[in-house]
Amino acid sequence: MMFVTNMHPRKVLVFLFFFFLFQFSHPPLVLSLAENASFDFSHLTLRNLTLLGDSYLRNGVIGLTRELGVPSSSSGTLIYNRPIPFFDPQSNTTPSFSTRFSFSINNVNPASFGDGLTFFLSPDNQTLGSPGGYLGLVNSSQLTKNRFVAVEFDTKLDLHFDDPSNHHVGLDIDSLKSIKTADTTLQQIDLKSGKLITAWIDYKNDQRALDVFLSYSSFKPAKPLLKVDIDLSGYLSEFMFVGFSASTEGSTELHMIEKWSFKTFGFHPMRPRIHPHNVSDSSVPLTPPIPVSDSANRHHKRLGLGLVIAGPAFFCAVLVVFGWISIKKWRGIRTQKSFKAELVTGPRQFSYKELQIATRGFHSSRIIGHGAFGTVYKAFISSSGTISAVKRSKHAHEGKTEFLAELSIIACLRHKNLIQLQGWCAEKNELLLVYEFMPNGSLDRVLYHDSEQRNPLEWTQRYNIVIGLASVLTYLHQECEQQVIHRDIKTSNIMLDSNFNPRLGDFGLARLMDHDKSPVSTLTAGTMGYLAPEYLQYGKATEMTDVFSFGVVILEVACGKRPIEREPNSHKMVNLVDHVWGLYSEGKILDAADKRMNGEFEEDAMKKLLLVGLSCANPDSSERPSMRRVLQILINEAEAVVVPKMKPSLTFSCSLLPLSLKDIVSDDEESQIVSDDEESQTPEAVLDIKGN
Repeated sequence: MMFVTNMHPRKVLVFLFFFFLFQFSHPPLVLSLAENASFDFSHLTLRNLTLLGDSYLRNGVIGLTRELGVPSSSSGTLIYNRPIPFFDPQSNTTPSFSTRFSFSINNVNPASFGDGLTFFLSPDNQTLGSPGGYLGLVNSSQLTKNRFVAVEFDTKLDLHFDDPSNHHVGLDIDSLKSIKTADTTLQQIDLKSGKLITAWIDYKNDQRALDVFLSYSSFKPAKPLLKVDIDLSGYLSEFMFVGFSASTEGSTELHMIEKWSFKTFGFHPMRPRIHPHNVSDSSVPLTPPIPVSDSANRHHKRLGLGLVIAGPAFFCAVLVVFGWISIKKWRGIRTQKSFKAELVTGPRQFSYKELQIATRGFHSSRIIGHGAFGTVYKAFISSSGTISAVKRSKHAHEGKTEFLAELSIIACLRHKNLIQLQGWCAEKNELLLVYEFMPNGSLDRVLYHDSEQRNPLEWTQRYNIVIGLASVLTYLHQECEQQVIHRDIKTSNIMLDSNFNPRLGDFGLARLMDHDKSPVSTLTAGTMGYLAPEYLQYGKATEMTDVFSFGVVILEVACGKRPIEREPNSHKMVNLVDHVWGLYSEGKILDAADKRMNGEFEEDAMKKLLLVGLSCANPDSSERPSMRRVLQILINEAEAVVVPKMKPSLTFSCSLLPLSLKDIVSDDEESQIVSDDEESQTPEAVLDIKGN
């Protein structure tokens, strides 16, 4: 009934009259619970798709694995956001389905091939498996927990999975050992040619058969390449997610998805319950009419008189309710008009009621974090069947600037290492942002809160986190139409997905700048320990102030220590940059590595990571590398920056500091770096503005 408020009042009254008349005279129809689903994407966007792992979007095409000129191990997943019904318990029906998509598998080095891609159906919308022969579909450490139906397009002969060749298609169910395979060269299809290939996958439930067709053209071949006689009804849950996965291992192979359509068919609405007055005389015998007594007639007259009196009263009540709703909505539209004028198109606008229900009334049990903007809640969005994170402002009026900044900036950005914005809401004097849910929480929580003694992150995970952050900051600084300065890069603003891939978030302090414009002085904002000295001095946020913060994060990831920590059994505060630089000057830089890793890391790579962190955290901004250079160093495409043995010294006068320590530090409620008694220290002692 929500759409009634958008109609003309006269039409509403007519609608309500006939609606209630119909309700009283006709019983409701009983329909099937499940419905057929379909979609057709000729140009892929992130509006209806979720990217996991190393997958990315570029010009309407999804790349599933990392695009590097050097061999690497990578895995990525593309999933359609909405769960699709694949079983109707009311009618005990499993539908047929059909999908068509175009893909290409290319390689900058033809001798470096493997491993392939899959189309899959899974009950999980967080499907992201291991690289290599696991095709990004199967988690190598949890082989018995994988549940899926997939068609693999394999480009590497892997004897571990009984592969027949390095050009084959196969049907996989809960295992990468295919039930049946077919060699694509039998139809002159080279999976690794780099050409665009169109695939059709048809499952007909009534015939219990699945067919796979391949062609270089857009015309479907008459004969399938792979035909499997199988009943999938036992493997399909009530709801399933559909998508693609791919992987590489020591390879430069690229896996691209360009177009995609999908549909299910076979669910039929249940017939309405048939009543005798709707049945013909020939099908149901007629019974003699029952005579009605005078007392019954008098009863009907009284009932009719009551309806005559109650009718106008009912319609008056309807008018009052409708008027109240219209006035309330008009006021809401007027209060939101200023917001909508400033907001970009793209993210979905949620209703306050929907988000309230999704968070159980913003219940305290749903709180998953706090930040400068406000509180973050875990939410179940029933309309899409997805889990999201809802960020709720502390104070709507005071938070409007940050709200609009975050929405207008991140809604225009697309990168696999950015948290995806799903929608927003500005109702009831509330400002709400809806993001994709990150199951592993923040990097800060993983490094410090969730584990004290055990190793919270493996070495490969740590290195991958740093590369992902370098990649997204390169994108923000140099690849966007307007340069984005984040201004608040820290571990609590870096989220981790189900495979511990980093996602940068919290753009409430971010600023847009033209690439050729000089930075302007602004109110210094950020978090203690991550602020560049020149930013504190002049209040000018530049890409180099972001680089400094990133350097501190690198050292945190490598050392497992906060930017500023109290020395054990002492009140002395230790600056992490100073600590690592001191060890470097003594020739013992590897001693800075996180002791919880028990030495299980690559020494050369660890040394490189620590030196990159120091070069980014150089007090002299002119000596810091750009984020593009940092990324090239980390992926072995450029030589490392030379780091001086002694930390460069910068001297700033305390009298020139524009703000107090209280003004400098953001009000991040999760930050536990500074205690009340520490705020009384001088800025030099705490923030190390002077250096050595």
